[in-house]
Amino acid sequence: MRWIIYCLSFLWKIYIGIIFGIFALILYPVFIILLSVKSWRNKTFHVFTFWSWVIRVLCFYPVKKIINSPIPNAPYIVIANHTSYLDIFLMYSILPKNKFVFLGKSEILSYPLIGTFFKDLNVPVDRKNKKKSRKSYFEAIKKVEEGYSLIIFPEGGYGNEGLPKMRPFKEGSFRLAKTLNVPLIPITFTNNFKLFSDPTIFKGTAHPGFVRTYIHPYITVEQMNNMEITELCNHCFDIINAPLLKEYPHLNAPE
Repeated sequence: MRWIIYCLSFLWKIYIGIIFGIFALILYPVFIILLSVKSWRNKTFHVFTFWSWVIRVLCFYPVKKIINSPIPNAPYIVIANHTSYLDIFLMYSILPKNKFVFLGKSEILSYPLIGTFFKDLNVPVDRKNKKKSRKSYFEAIKKVEEGYSLIIFPEGGYGNEGLPKMRPFKEGSFRLAKTLNVPLIPITFTNNFKLFSDPTIFKGTAHPGFVRTYIHPYITVEQMNNMEITELCNHCFDIINAPLLKEYPHLNAPE
């Protein structure tokens, strides 16, 4: 029975890959045209939002916002847990009103097609190189000054073991929020790791279903200013982690 489930999950990943690839090829010329003119680059956000909706509809991933708190005026910084590629791609249709860019690991630049989009539209971060990492920090500040919001996964990536248990947060995103004086929006994805696990893992689960999402009340600039960076980091970790502990009680067990 397990092998039947593994095979069905793998076939589902192939289906999603086909849908993703088809629209990547269809939209690629559109991106190239929009990126060729600086004043048109803002429009690429709407193309990504459309692409995100395509994935949600054709791959049967409706989003269920269990908590759907009001969004502050842009710009802001979104921080979320990270367990699946769905966390990234569905973000466009979950927060479609205000343009944003991702701060993400530089390794994504090596991905076919996606690397091209990410390099020109988002901010890659090379955490192994302090000079490049510092440059990314100032690029992020520049993006906010241009009117973009930021999406950051403070865990710095995700592993394939122990999910959905979160890794400790890195403090860079909270230091950046204080520097920029913009609100923080914590978001929790509780089951994306089940809906679409790492495509390279044959035994990983994948199937259609509701994307359970918690958009928590945002943290104001005033609230941030009353907390030290480490305190703010721990506070946000607890907010994002709370729904995971509720849905997966075993995560409460001591190691």
